[in-house]
Order: sequence, then C-alpha cells, then structure tokens
Amino acid sequence: MSDWIIMLAAVLAAVAAVEVVRRVLRSRLLGEKWVLAGPLVRRCTWPAFATAAVVAAYTVYEPGMAAGEANQTIQRAISLIMIGSVTWLVIQAAYAVTDVVLERLLRIEGERNLRARRIRTQIALVRRVASAVVIVVALGAMLFTFPQVRALGAGLLASAGIAGVVAGIAAQSTLGNLLAGLQLAFSDAIRLDDVVVVEDEWGRIEELTLTYVVVRLWDERRLVLPVSYFTTNPFENWTRHGSRVIGHVLFRVDWSVPVDELRTELYHALREHPLWDQKDWVLQVTDVLPNGLVELRALMSAADSASAWDLKCDMREHLVTFVREKYPEALPRFRVETSSP
Repeated sequence: MSDWIIMLAAVLAAVAAVEVVRRVLRSRLLGEKWVLAGPLVRRCTWPAFATAAVVAAYTVYEPGMAAGEANQTIQRAISLIMIGSVTWLVIQAAYAVTDVVLERLLRIEGERNLRARRIRTQIALVRRVASAVVIVVALGAMLFTFPQVRALGAGLLASAGIAGVVAGIAAQSTLGNLLAGLQLAFSDAIRLDDVVVVEDEWGRIEELTLTYVVVRLWDERRLVLPVSYFTTNPFENWTRHGSRVIGHVLFRVDWSVPVDELRTELYHALREHPLWDQKDWVLQVTDVLPNGLVELRALMSAADSASAWDLKCDMREHLVTFVREKYPEALPRFRVETSSP
C-alpha cells in the first residue's frame, strides 16, 4: 500500500509542478516579455498535466506493485497513456509556436500582405502534415507495445510493398487531394483570404486544408470543394499579385446625353468618394445600339474587390440620379415613326 501512496504523491507533485509553471507563464512579469507564454498556456495546459501525471506514474511504478496479469496490464496501460499524452503535448506545443508566427502575420498589411498570406497558408498546411505524421508514429509505437504485434513485424515489412500498392489504389483520390493541397500551398496558386470566383460565385478562401478548401461567399454561405478541384479546373484569383481592381458601370441612354458633362460629374463624384484610390477612372461611349441608344462605360479603380463593388453601386446610383434630374430628355426612350397615308 505504501508504494501506491508514493506513486500518488509523485503524481500530485508532478501536477503541482506543472501548475506552478503555468502560473509563472501567466504572470504579468513573464507574460508581457515572452510572446510564447500565452499560446503555451492556452494550448499546453491540459496536455502538460496529463503528461506530467503519467510520466510520474511510469517512473515510480514497480513491477511488484501488482500481482499476476494485473501487473502487465497496468504497465501496458501506463505506457499507452504516456505515449498518447506526450504526442498530445508535442502537437499542442508545435501549434503554440506556430500560433505566434501566424498572429504576427495577421497584423501585416499593405504590400507585404501577399507574402504574409502565402506564409500563413504554408504554415497551416505544414503543421497539419506534421501532426498527422506524429500521430501515425505514436500509433505505431502504441501497437509495438504488444508482443503479438512485434512478432508480426517481420511479416508486415515483407509484405509492405504489396500492401502499399493496394493501399495506394484504394486511396487514390485521397492521396491525390493530399498532393494537390501541398501543390497549392507551395505553388502560391491560392492563399488564405484570397478573393476568388469559383463556380460563378465570388468569395474568399476561408480555410485551406490538405483535403478540402472552404470558400466564404459574399452572402456568408460556405462553398466546400476538394483541393483537387483547384488543380484541375480554371478559377479566378483576384488577389494573385495584388488586391487592387478596376470596376466598370454600364449605362444605356439616349443619344442626346451630354457625355462631357457626365464625364465631369463622374470625376467630381469619384474625387469626393473615400473608396476611390485616386488612380484610374474614365467614361467612354463603348457602343451605339440599334434601338436609338448609346452605351456608356465608366471605369473606376479601388483598393480591393469589396471596395470596388460598393464604389460601382454608389457611382451608378449617382449618375442615374444626375441624368434623371438634370437631363431627363436623355433617359432611354423608344422612337416610333409613322407615315401619313
């Protein structure tokens, strides 16, 4: 009984030590100076408690503390729990470190934002791959704690080639998506927060994993597509090299419209609008229609696609109001000629 009390005391002491470290990391003195302190506390608290407790139990436990088959069962259970908790702690610690980098990249704006989003995408995918590898290794280590599995090890290695071929054929689509995800991340084809047009839908890349991509559409719907879609189908990326876009507004009005005055009014309205980036603008007659109308096209530039959309709507509304109030005779009309008998 005294051995079990000692093991319990060791477990409690290990948990207390982790709690002391947690409180130190949360203290104002260290928390403000070390940027990694917050993410470590947020992600690693419970994995650290579990790891400390099971490592202490594994260290103190002696084979003679339990009799018969119970001894072997307890040893194996402690070993399995220790492998699982250490794996959990390693993954969460890696996520805590990368969280610091990702949070810094989120604050980068302007011209460096494209590079920051590319790095964010690559880090997010690489840490998912690393986590999957660590979990697979941990599962292998758990299996090899069983003598029966170790005995089958030689046979498994001998048939690994055949099994690999069979698994490759069975999981062809899954492996294709995994490779496509890595290709997208490192070819810079799409990044997190990129503006894309997919399946005639406008949206932003909200989530990019090794198997699927989530596009947040303009009306808050989510379009979920397999990663392989972006390597086998054409799509529009409006922020591939920059976010600046040029929007256009079309008008069909009567031939009597004063184009010069409309052009001047467009410039005055753009100059006072906060969404115009003060760079490109033009108003041109782009077509003469057979029904007695002319087509005008107004171009205007904005910092990003969302601003361009709002700017286009505002300019369309402004010019429609201007023509209706100042030149109502230029509104679209249909002419009918009749001949006297």
